Amino acid sequence: MNLPNAVTLFRFILIPVYLTLFFSDIPFKMQWAFGVLLLAGLTDVVDGWLARKNKQVTQLGIMLDPLADKLMMLAVFLSLLVSHRISIFAAIAIFVRDLGMIIASAFFHFQGKLTVPANLMGKLTTVLYYVALSLLMFDHPSAGEFLWGVIIFSFITSLIYLFQFKLINQRSM
Repeated sequence: MNLPNAVTLFRFILIPVYLTLFFSDIPFKMQWAFGVLLLAGLTDVVDGWLARKNKQVTQLGIMLDPLADKLMMLAVFLSLLVSHRISIFAAIAIFVRDLGMIIASAFFHFQGKLTVPANLMGKLTTVLYYVALSLLMFDHPSAGEFLWGVIIFSFITSLIYLFQFKLINQRSM
């Protein structure tokens, strides 16, 4: 287990920490939960940087990194749905897209197919989701509209990933 993958695994631990804080009765719970979310985002940047800097990019890391991101996002959006900060339709769109990406990535990984590492569009999607989350968590009036824009962008990004996946696996045959 290399350091970048260990940092990625730490992000999995942050998911129940976030949920515990979000649904707690402590003062400033939203700020604490948002802080954990930002920590998860920071560790996402750090693990990628460490992997590239130390030439420790692995297939396991390529698979676990987006899985950690997606599971954190799913947990956050589930908490926002339960707390009535997003609609069921937005939640379904997000869950369908992210679960589809998780299932497809795992399926193809275990089939021995090459997976596509995160690209600029994927990273931008993640940043935009973090912006949407901050707007939603702190009740910004335009949060819902911004979220739908990000959802649409995320589906476009998914189509690009599928195209890249097809290309990378056609070349490796």
